[in-house]
Amino acid sequence: MGIGELDREAHVPEATSAGAAPRTLAEALRARDDEGLAALLRARPDLLSPVPNDLTQLATRAGTRGSVVRALERLDRFALQTAEALAVAPDPAPYPVLLALLAGDEGDPAIEAALPGAVALLREQALVWGEDDRLRLVRTARELLAPSAQHPSPTGLGPTVAEATAGMSPGRVQEIIAAAGLPATHDPVSAVAALTELFTDRARMGALLDEASPEALSVLDRLVWGPPYGEVTANPAPPVRWLRDRGLLLPVSARTMVLPREVALHLRGGRAHRAPEPVAPVVEVAREYRPQVVDSAAAGQAYTALATVEELLKSWDQGGPQVLRAGGMSVRDLKRTAAALDVTEEVAAFWLELCFGAGLLASDGEADERYAPTPAYDDWLDLPPAERWARLVAPWLTATRAPGLVGGQDAKGRTLAVLGPDLDRGAAPEVRHRVLELLATLPPGAAADPGTVFARLRWERPTRGAAQPVPPRAPQAAARTDETTGTGTGTRPEVHDDLRSRLARWTLVEAELLGLTGRGALASPARALLNLPLAEASTPADHGGRVELSVAAGRAATLLAPLLPEAVDHVLLQADLTAVAPGPLRRPLADALAVLADVESKGGATVYRFTPGSVRRALDSGRSASDLHDFLAAHSRTPVPQPLAYLIDDVARRHGHLRVGAASAYVRCDDDAVLGEILADRRSAALGLRRLAPTVLAAQTDPASLLDGLRSMGYAPAAESAEGDVLVTRADAYRTPARTAPAPVPEGPPVPDTTLLGAAVKAIRAGDRAATAVRKEPAAPVASAGGLPRTSAAETLATVQAAAMTGTAVWIGYVNAEGAASQRVIAPVRVEGGFVTGYDHTADEVRTYPLHRITGVAELADDQV
Repeated sequence: MGIGELDREAHVPEATSAGAAPRTLAEALRARDDEGLAALLRARPDLLSPVPNDLTQLATRAGTRGSVVRALERLDRFALQTAEALAVAPDPAPYPVLLALLAGDEGDPAIEAALPGAVALLREQALVWGEDDRLRLVRTARELLAPSAQHPSPTGLGPTVAEATAGMSPGRVQEIIAAAGLPATHDPVSAVAALTELFTDRARMGALLDEASPEALSVLDRLVWGPPYGEVTANPAPPVRWLRDRGLLLPVSARTMVLPREVALHLRGGRAHRAPEPVAPVVEVAREYRPQVVDSAAAGQAYTALATVEELLKSWDQGGPQVLRAGGMSVRDLKRTAAALDVTEEVAAFWLELCFGAGLLASDGEADERYAPTPAYDDWLDLPPAERWARLVAPWLTATRAPGLVGGQDAKGRTLAVLGPDLDRGAAPEVRHRVLELLATLPPGAAADPGTVFARLRWERPTRGAAQPVPPRAPQAAARTDETTGTGTGTRPEVHDDLRSRLARWTLVEAELLGLTGRGALASPARALLNLPLAEASTPADHGGRVELSVAAGRAATLLAPLLPEAVDHVLLQADLTAVAPGPLRRPLADALAVLADVESKGGATVYRFTPGSVRRALDSGRSASDLHDFLAAHSRTPVPQPLAYLIDDVARRHGHLRVGAASAYVRCDDDAVLGEILADRRSAALGLRRLAPTVLAAQTDPASLLDGLRSMGYAPAAESAEGDVLVTRADAYRTPARTAPAPVPEGPPVPDTTLLGAAVKAIRAGDRAATAVRKEPAAPVASAGGLPRTSAAETLATVQAAAMTGTAVWIGYVNAEGAASQRVIAPVRVEGGFVTGYDHTADEVRTYPLHRITGVAELADDQV
């Protein structure tokens, strides 16, 4: 858009008189009250970056292409259809014309009821301005939505008769109107007007089409809903020639014909759209459950989520997988994690991203960079279960990272890795909130039909993230007209696998995994998290009083706490070397038992199995055999089985019989026969052992590898310190340095709060007053650069001193230290020391300006003082 085109919508040399219809978008904005301006800035926050100097600049910015595209993307389907109808209507368009384009000749009560709201929404967002008798679509929006050969219109309409005949010879135009039965004219302009009048006259147009053959009508049927272009041969069939001769098809090129917009609208019954959607699709109920059942199922999922996160991060206590050079985790490590958690790779990616987003997992930043839990994970473990759950779901709700993208490809064809870059999608938080809010519109206990949820989201944001149709190389590629039958082909299937739909599908799955929903229905803790009413309600709560997310998460945790199973402090030991935990174990017992035994199965009751390796692990951590016997006796509701007691004693008897230390590594044992047995074993060849003394063997490998090698041979060696003492290897977890959780990457500027909106509106009003204030004409006008007043230093000083004495406001030009020029309206109160201090109406505050930086000063007109 050029400067001249913007000028008609934005530039205003003087204020609009009261009660007069606005002539430009700037005048329309100037007529709004403060609440109206705040509503515009709230709906289009990009207009605030930076805050416009005045309303003229605001109108100019509201008409830029980038801002208009963002605003159109946030319209619901009917508001967008209304804008599309205005793009093919005359400019300006009276309200009845717009209604006819949407409701058609027969009318539609639903459209008649919904259209005022859609027009009001477009006006609020400064996409439409003007009174109802002269509705104008912002020029940039018209350029984006109006049909053209290079940019097909969403309505499927083609150019008007005047546009299609713009390059046609006057003789050819006269031939068309003669074939259509119209009298000849003396100029092409009146001829085109007569043809347009014919095509828009329902009765005369109907009579003309009655003369058409069924084949000719079939050609029109193929083109009527778009694309309106068709390719013809050098010698078209008689039905096509008949349509061409009468202007019902107009040539675009030597082999391309187009259906004029007026003809298409007649055939459509006046409708600009095949299927207007004035009413949002209703979210339907798939199944209904008792609310208590839903809450119980959700609480079970919430407990499983906590256990899964704990299991995942505990397995990385000594360090997790390496970080790829490009960032993220490798596919092989993701497969291992999924196998360890017994879930699919997609679900494993979700748990990893959840931990990452909550700040529980990060890279350690070392040279050989690896993933590991953060110190915040230890703090998280100390919290009650419900609060731990809240610490997971609150960051998930606002995170912009989309785990569902893992495994896909970016724009350059590179595979997206879990925990890696390029997983942020700014629409993710909005979609998550909206999906949960739609579930909340159903009665408590009702599970939504996912298809209706996706349909509602597509109606609310029809173009956001949708795949745009690929424009044809030439208009004739949109449809082809057969030279004999006149049939055409070319359809544009609606795309339903857009980003928002995928985000919605992932949200439903992730909400179920986290326990926000149970059996597909929204649970009570989730309602509290969204600050929604917990009683029966058909609509969400008013969001005007929304509380902070942390407070809402605390409320949700309070509701969840009674639903979670209580931790137990005992197990049931069995004779088959297993222990059954009848519920979630308390933290000290769970940690100790995890060292002494291996988890065999999980569920409502966790089964632990005791093995020689697990018992040795407990002994390595510094426990003695008597400690293990006492521990089991204290925490078991059943007697300690004899096989388990024998297992502990047998492993303890052999534990530490061999000692491994650093020589680079050595093995010593008081029994030289055992060392001889080791040397004779073929499996020890890889360790590079040789006897240094009857009770000492030296190895060519490090102590850790030597320990592992001897254990794999069936021995139970113990590590030894430099002083010769047994080295206790307690499970001291490896942690990264302190890390903050990744900050969400929003899509565009955030929605401003009430305080910022109020300050911005005040500043814009003040700047507009300065820009539109009427000045007194000087006796001898002096040329001014950039529109700033130019006066001598003496005249400037005298004028501001006089204004300070009389208390009147003046208009000044000012250049700051950076060289930026501006104009301001100030009321001087003090002039001294080369500075003028006064109330600046533009900034709405008292400021001091150096006199040498004031380019000039002018008095305001009497009616402006």
